[in-house]
Amino acid sequence: MVQGLTDRRYLAWIKPAGRFRALGECLAVGSGLAVLTYGGTLLRVNLTTISFLNLLLVLIVALFCGFWQASLTSLLAVACLDYFFLPPLFRFNIADPQDWVSLGAFEFTAIVVSRLSARELRNANEAAINRKGMEQLYELSRSSLLLDLRRAPGPQLVVLIQRIFEASAVELYDANLSRTDKIGDWEVGEEELAEECYLHGAVQGDQKSPTLQCILRASHGSVGALVVRGNLSTLVLDALGSLAAIAMDRHQSFENEDRAEKAKQSEQLRTAVLDALAHEFKTPLTAIQTASAGLLELGELGNSQSDLATLIEHEAVRLEELCTRLLRTAKLEAREVGLQISNVNVQQLIFEVLASPTVKEASDRIKVTLDNPVLTVRGDRGLLSMILTQYIDNARKYSTPGTKIEIAAHEDPTGLLISVHNVGFTIRIEDRERIFERFYRSPDSKESVSGTGIGLSVARNAAEAHHGHVWVVSDEKEGTTFFLSIPNRARSNLS
Repeated sequence: MVQGLTDRRYLAWIKPAGRFRALGECLAVGSGLAVLTYGGTLLRVNLTTISFLNLLLVLIVALFCGFWQASLTSLLAVACLDYFFLPPLFRFNIADPQDWVSLGAFEFTAIVVSRLSARELRNANEAAINRKGMEQLYELSRSSLLLDLRRAPGPQLVVLIQRIFEASAVELYDANLSRTDKIGDWEVGEEELAEECYLHGAVQGDQKSPTLQCILRASHGSVGALVVRGNLSTLVLDALGSLAAIAMDRHQSFENEDRAEKAKQSEQLRTAVLDALAHEFKTPLTAIQTASAGLLELGELGNSQSDLATLIEHEAVRLEELCTRLLRTAKLEAREVGLQISNVNVQQLIFEVLASPTVKEASDRIKVTLDNPVLTVRGDRGLLSMILTQYIDNARKYSTPGTKIEIAAHEDPTGLLISVHNVGFTIRIEDRERIFERFYRSPDSKESVSGTGIGLSVARNAAEAHHGHVWVVSDEKEGTTFFLSIPNRARSNLS
């Protein structure tokens, strides 16, 4: 394939206007050859001298016009030499065979020299075009680093490409944003060229058309398509497409980071507000608990009044426990909590939790299984109690009424494992990690069962404070089981 400026000369030759122009150049050169040769005849210049002059003219044509024009010029030069210098003169006829050899040698030399000259000219033109392309790509790479990542990259890129590469029209399709941006003159029906190129994967560049297309590919796949109308080589177009894809990928990464940062700030604000509210709730809750306990101690209430006071006290205790969870969660997440490490008997811990008001109403449904009644673990009694309370409270709320809740604890070579099993709601696979995130609740149950989405996040943070791990296994037939694991290595580190 002819490249560089030679491409354009070849294209000019195959077009009607180009052919007429090339023929005009050849006629002008032919006239010059005729005048030069005839002048040599009048001045009685020998054949060798006039042949070198004609060869020089052929070389000049090769340098400034191209190989095809030089080849035609060499044929005209041979004809002029035959007509004006070789006997019989002024006739296209060669009597002496040696003259055939001389003219053949001249033509061969002229063609070889023209070919070499045209090749060097083409290489020089290609080097100049490639150097200019590299300079343009370098400028684009620098300019793309200065793009405003808060705005869509498409409108900025098409302006840069048109300005730097002197393109008559540019169109870019961004698959991430599902938008097309264009600049320059586009005809009717060409509004969606880039999108069609992306959807059909059609990459084409026709010699007879200055419109080139390419798919924009990033590390994770195709991100769009680019259509450029101008004088570009395919190598420059590929590099241009890579730079555009990188710019679009940077914008997408910035958008993701920006959303993550905003979500983080929103979470921090919500956490700060809830923690502040938890602190503020502590004082009135204490007053409510004291007042309800005082009413019950007076002993002068009727049955209905006593029931109401008991209900107030019970709900105040639950609200106070929720505030305590919020405050402990904030300290755990900030790594500000100080663990009160002691030897905790697992059986005593379980029965203390079962006696608490939060889970006491479901104690008749609970079955406890222990491998060893004197099994102990070194840890923070309050945090371990909080984890177990949350597990049992979850099992109570989400289990089928009347079914058993099974608590088991055993020690193996790796450490302590506590499990709480119930039969009821099944947790989907995609939610089994997310339910331990703060405020997240499974869509399958959040409408039917009340909750805050805080408890399991507290359990996870408390387990991590002990270098442990929490997880859940859920199956429609087998039920749902929450696990708490505290490894031996971590337990020894806590001591």
